[in-house]
Amino acid sequence: MAGEAADPAVEGYARALVEVATAEGVLDRVDDELFRFAQAVSGNAELRERLVDDRLGVTRMQIVDDLLGARAHPQTLAAASYVVQSGRARQIGEIAETVSQLAASARSQSVALVRAAVELDAGQRERLAAALGKATGKEVSVKVVVDPQVVGGLVVSLGDEVIDGSVARRLAQMRTALTV
Repeated sequence: MAGEAADPAVEGYARALVEVATAEGVLDRVDDELFRFAQAVSGNAELRERLVDDRLGVTRMQIVDDLLGARAHPQTLAAASYVVQSGRARQIGEIAETVSQLAASARSQSVALVRAAVELDAGQRERLAAALGKATGKEVSVKVVVDPQVVGGLVVSLGDEVIDGSVARRLAQMRTALTV
């Protein structure tokens, strides 16, 4: 995410989506829903392959509609459909992360990508954002990715800094300490 040179196409798609969502006054919602959609696609190999299969044509749009449908804002549905129709489904994760970065920047915030074994509730997200904000001196927007490999605890990426407070990391540290 941060520190990496963005693909110009990814950057272009993200900027276009941000501009439209901003004009509609729904940037925060589209940012959140598109990020969650991208995580669902990234976490399911079969779904990802169906969305990138050009032979499916209209069926790909039906899949997007089935996943987002009535739950998501119409602008989120339009954004996801635009990305898939344009043949960029493989890059939906990168596009969504760039949208999040641009949206956070528009709010003068930084984005923390948090990997956790389970979804965090609103209170946990707020406390984490406050703690990260206090530590960095910046306002922080928290994006959570559910990752069962974390086992417990959190792995936080904020810019180029990674804070690994996961149980898996602690177990690895203990294993190393015991073998030395």
